[in-house]
Amino acid sequence: MPKSQRLRLDLGAPPALTLLLGLWGITRENSMWRDEAATWEAAHRSVPEIWGLLGRIDMVHGLYYLFMHGVFTVFGDSLYCLRLPSLLAMTCATALVTLMGSRLVDASTGLATGLAFALLPAIQQYAQEGRPYALVTACEVVACWLLATAVDASSRCHWAAYGTTVLVAALLNWFSLLILFAHAATIALARTPRAIIARWALSALCAVLGSLPLVLASQAQAGQVAWIPPVGLGTTLDLLMTVVMGALGACLARTRLASHSVRISLTALALPLLALPPLLLLVVSLTRPLYQTRYVLFSQIGLALLIGAGCHALACRFRRQPRRSIALVAAVALVALLPIEVSLRSAGSRVDDVLSTAHNVAAVRKPGDAVLYIPAARRDTALVSPDAFTGIRDLALIENPRQSNTLQGAEGTPDYIRKAMLTAHRIIVVTDDNTSPPTSARDRTKEQVLMSHFIRRSETRERGRKVVVYVRRADDRAATRPHVVHAPSERFRPDAA
Repeated sequence: MPKSQRLRLDLGAPPALTLLLGLWGITRENSMWRDEAATWEAAHRSVPEIWGLLGRIDMVHGLYYLFMHGVFTVFGDSLYCLRLPSLLAMTCATALVTLMGSRLVDASTGLATGLAFALLPAIQQYAQEGRPYALVTACEVVACWLLATAVDASSRCHWAAYGTTVLVAALLNWFSLLILFAHAATIALARTPRAIIARWALSALCAVLGSLPLVLASQAQAGQVAWIPPVGLGTTLDLLMTVVMGALGACLARTRLASHSVRISLTALALPLLALPPLLLLVVSLTRPLYQTRYVLFSQIGLALLIGAGCHALACRFRRQPRRSIALVAAVALVALLPIEVSLRSAGSRVDDVLSTAHNVAAVRKPGDAVLYIPAARRDTALVSPDAFTGIRDLALIENPRQSNTLQGAEGTPDYIRKAMLTAHRIIVVTDDNTSPPTSARDRTKEQVLMSHFIRRSETRERGRKVVVYVRRADDRAATRPHVVHAPSERFRPDAA
């Protein structure tokens, strides 16, 4: 095979693999979990409505919601349109990781790093999710590429592009600014001249200042992450094991990591990127729990570079032409990871599924039914699939999500909810499968009235949520009479009272 064709194959195989793996099971058995439901609901609003929403919640995801609003406007709404932007972003990220491996070492290393990146379970997971983390990762790959290029070229254009890319990533999710700590370590390890250090520092400062308004504004919505649990021993050990794995890859490839064409070595770029962002977030989480793997997903770039370099070094010790060995190792890894890959593409791989919940509601609803959501955030299933709730009265809602600039709408006072519930004869309750004690007065009122005045008639558990049917005690006998359900023509509106 001619050298040019072999090079194109080396550069094209990893992104092609990412694309194929991403298209495999992209609908996840026709499921959508709660975070994606937030994207779906926000992206269907007008630009002024999205802006109003950001003043109350999800400021940190504002740019992504605007982007997805544009996607839905141009291409329509479907599970494919919800997730394809993430898949395409991760495919581009894989291509650039491959190019980085080639630039920092050689073409075979580029092939190995690209395949390693494509096969990482976390990369496959977020390539199929309608959330901003794949786009952030793609931006961070570009930033790493621009850093290596700017250090060599020392061009103002390269540094300006680097700062802009870091800023865009921060506007998608400002936790991505943690990459600057990794790049600071890279600059130090590369022993670059002071002029380059100054230009990097200026570019980094501009990115920080550009994202500072978002960082400060989102602090007022810090309650959104109150659900994050404290860092456990398992999380810490997993992170340390990942860093050790990356360090092992660097040790295996230590004789082949230096490149005569660039100042930055693969180790100097990859090891700080793998270790520093997650470790810093973990340390912060010891006082204020914030650690989530997806917030530092871009650290997987460093892991892929180090795994790929290590695998390439091992292959070189057994064959003069390592490409076949690299392809064989990748094939073995693909098969070995098959159970994980299948699991990631199932509906049960996420916390819950709003679409199956809507289907279960449609299966049990009857004319004149009412509905309650415990907690109110579970109203997302009706907002994503309104047809399933046709003719059902929302007892607690007094202001719909768009009117209230929220994702779940505004509910009435506990007294209002109590009176509304006592007017209903049959109530469908949408709640979590593993229900925890209610934390709000409204939810406590809902449960108290249900226990005192209603009888549980049926319960459906599926994919992380429950659909429970309650009937009034006095109407229990009448409620058991069979009758034919005719869905009314009126379309459910979230603001129906």
